[in-house]
Amino acid sequence: MQTAVIIVAAGRGSRMGGEVPKQWQILAGRPALSHTLAAFAGMRVVLVIHPDDRPRAEDLGVQLVEGGATRGASVLAGLRALEGSGVEAVLIHDGARPLVSRALIGRLLDALATHDGAAPALPVTDALWRGDGGRVSGTVDRTGLWRAQTPQAFRLAPILAAHRSHPGGALDDVQVARDAGLDVAIVEGEETNLKLTYPGDFARAEAILKGRDMDVRPEIRLGNGYDVHAFCDGDHVWLCGVSLPHGKGLLGHSDADVGMHALTDAIYGALAEGDIGRHFPPSDPQWKGAASHIFLAHAIGLARSRGYELGNCDVTLVCERPKIGPHALAMQAELARIMGVDAGRVSVKATTSERLGFTGREEGIAALATAVLVQA
Repeated sequence: MQTAVIIVAAGRGSRMGGEVPKQWQILAGRPALSHTLAAFAGMRVVLVIHPDDRPRAEDLGVQLVEGGATRGASVLAGLRALEGSGVEAVLIHDGARPLVSRALIGRLLDALATHDGAAPALPVTDALWRGDGGRVSGTVDRTGLWRAQTPQAFRLAPILAAHRSHPGGALDDVQVARDAGLDVAIVEGEETNLKLTYPGDFARAEAILKGRDMDVRPEIRLGNGYDVHAFCDGDHVWLCGVSLPHGKGLLGHSDADVGMHALTDAIYGALAEGDIGRHFPPSDPQWKGAASHIFLAHAIGLARSRGYELGNCDVTLVCERPKIGPHALAMQAELARIMGVDAGRVSVKATTSERLGFTGREEGIAALATAVLVQA
């Protein structure tokens, strides 16, 4: 399921005070919003901003959308930006919650497989009072009460329709969804997933970040891939997801995209999961002529299910012809799109074998790839 993230960061944060909105105030040496973005590294992000904040946001490397006068209007602007993009599910998150974990994101996406929506929350455990004039005026039964958090996860089409038809004034996206009759599951939230609201919250957040830096050392895994395909009759070749005109084709059970096959094997290798043949046996006729993006999407999806994100990858194509240089950026962009990562994490380059060997004789194309997976 293709998933994107909408981070709502258009508010002014008046309760926090300060010369700039809270999401842009410094937390542990950098803007709080940069910590929020880091929590979703490798995912497609739509950042909804106030028009005044565009100069601050232009170098963040994410899609920017200007928000509206209310939170609901800002969310709707983000949802509209994803319409028709192929995205099927969306996480809607407050920019002022910089400490969300990948484990929480995983729980939400798991719940979304069987529900229209899913949201994190914590049960209310303290006694609840009503107050009037600084004195206790009554008590409230806490049974069945929860403290809501974000991100809140939904299938894109239903939540977009719900926002479009909602009259406004909802407290959050769960209320919008429920008003539209959508089923929303509660998943376990996290005490550390706090929202920056008052000045003291920054000190709490810094303490949490320092604890994470001391206690957590992410695991890094490295994998290599190598593939070869011979030339055959044809008029084009598929390389790294891009079709290149050529006097020959490449022979293979699938579309013979030698670059994407090498990269897929590199990811499987980093996971100790064998190669493409283990997951998509060539003896199975359903994969005959299959597009190789199916294999790559499966490999990166398997990595994420194990709690890893792509750190970076590097693909080298070895051939005399076709010339790769004019198409390398398009290949880089297509691989990044398939894997749902920023193009800056993907390298595609080419070399010849100086007319030596089967590639030098133009009998086929070889590819080598390296992939680094980082524990999220």
